[in-house]
Amino acid sequence: MEIKLEPLSSWPIEQKKPVIIAGPCSAESEDQMLQTANALTNIGNVIFRAGVWKPRTRPNSFEGIGPVGLEWMNTVKQQTGLKTTTEVANAKHVEEVLKNDIDIIWIGARTTVNPFAIQEIADALVGVDIPVMVKNPMNPDVDLWLGAIERFSKIGITKLAAIHRGFFSYGSVKYRNIPQWQVAVELKRRIKGIPMICDPSHIAGKRELIREVSQKAIDLNFDGLMIETHINPEKALSDKAQQINPHELNSILEKLVVRQKSTDNEKFTSSLQGLRTQIDDLDSELLEVLKRRMNVAELIGQNKKENGVTILQTDRWSKILENRIKIGGKYNLSEEFMTKLLKAIHQESINRQTKVMNDK
Repeated sequence: MEIKLEPLSSWPIEQKKPVIIAGPCSAESEDQMLQTANALTNIGNVIFRAGVWKPRTRPNSFEGIGPVGLEWMNTVKQQTGLKTTTEVANAKHVEEVLKNDIDIIWIGARTTVNPFAIQEIADALVGVDIPVMVKNPMNPDVDLWLGAIERFSKIGITKLAAIHRGFFSYGSVKYRNIPQWQVAVELKRRIKGIPMICDPSHIAGKRELIREVSQKAIDLNFDGLMIETHINPEKALSDKAQQINPHELNSILEKLVVRQKSTDNEKFTSSLQGLRTQIDDLDSELLEVLKRRMNVAELIGQNKKENGVTILQTDRWSKILENRIKIGGKYNLSEEFMTKLLKAIHQESINRQTKVMNDK
């Protein structure tokens, strides 16, 4: 469906890129909120954020202060002039948020995965002109993310944005949530002009990684950053490891390199066009090689069929993976890239051999 969007210039925010959404993970006290907000007013271009309902994985964890936190946010708004935003997960939350004059709402990752919950929130917003930001779902499903945004568009919300907060990971990894930047890029391709906000706090999971994630997002031309900022992070009641104080936020933003999307420099344009032509030519060569490789895979499938041999040969695949990753390393190709590439090629080879095996 067509998604009609209003630009960020129509939102209740200052038009300076990147937009910064900052504030504590959770509202804990009125004093904590006001201290944090007052410190953030020195930075400028800030929307104040705080969670008042916190969906936790296990019970007996701090699950938010509830509606009283919205009253504190209203106090913040009155005393500092900062616009405010918080997360909603159901229709009751929407009712409370509208009652307390919150400027912007966002949908959390745990809610985005549930079309029933998204529809309930959308129904509660019919006829309401309020910006809605939708975080990506827990897993890298771009259709689920797109579908949530479409539900808000369908009821007439035109001030829409996406928040990229990374994706749930199994096992030990560098980041709390794997970025998988290509998923956010794909959503931007499908929804032309949608503002894209990055949530470095949830991607990083550790305050020392927030700066590099923020820079990566800006390099990818994201429109803003949502960074959890607490007046005293070490005493935070939730996610303290990924929160920073206002001084640290200011330091990150001062060092952020914001590049322009394009330039009128003719020398640059000419050079870029030449390099892009080289990329096009190399892609053609890559595709030709892949076509030839798949032709060989089909011949292997035919040999296996004639001799009653199964398609998957685990030992052979393990050796290929180990050997090619090692060779890739010599060409400065990361293990992560080589693994993804080889698995994709291997799966296509299996698909081709399966077709040969079952061709009557």
